[in-house]
Amino acid sequence: MSKAARTKQFIIEKTAPIFNTKGYAGTSINDLTFATGLTKGSIYGNFDNKDEVALAAFDYNFMRVNLYIKSQMETQTSIIGKLLVYPQTYRNFLKLPFLAAGCPITNTSTEADDTHPPLRSKATAAFTYWRKTLEFLINKGISEGEIKSDLQVQEFISVLTSLIQGSFMQTKVTGNLNALYDSMDFLEKLIRNIKA
Repeated sequence: MSKAARTKQFIIEKTAPIFNTKGYAGTSINDLTFATGLTKGSIYGNFDNKDEVALAAFDYNFMRVNLYIKSQMETQTSIIGKLLVYPQTYRNFLKLPFLAAGCPITNTSTEADDTHPPLRSKATAAFTYWRKTLEFLINKGISEGEIKSDLQVQEFISVLTSLIQGSFMQTKVTGNLNALYDSMDFLEKLIRNIKA
């Protein structure tokens, strides 16, 4: 990796948590310089503008969540076990540094839905990827006889993602973990009930 590529990656890694915590509008160039210890010129020597840093930071934040979920799924042998990784992960989000500020999809979607089309596109692509991953996993479980064959796959995916995102948002807004815990308990039951 070249020095320029290392510097760019350093900027992304140091600023990604700030963008996930404060959002695009709330993150200033001063936040970026403070987090990196670099000058404004150094940051903008590696990125054209704040938008480019924010887009790269979103990709990095989403990648970290995705890699964590994937690594936890790899420890499971059954499809049901792999699906149960979601409630187990999100129930304990405060213990995971990259999720403590919130889910990057939820945070970015909430802020950028009407205000920042490129970030909205990134969040939409991430959400679509998540749904496709779930669809593949569930269909594999159906074809292997582990999951009920009459399961309405798209409906189940919508409920699963809504429970996670909605309870996450409620917890972040209220500071109360009850909605999250209740929702993750319900989601665990829901996942166990699709077993064939």
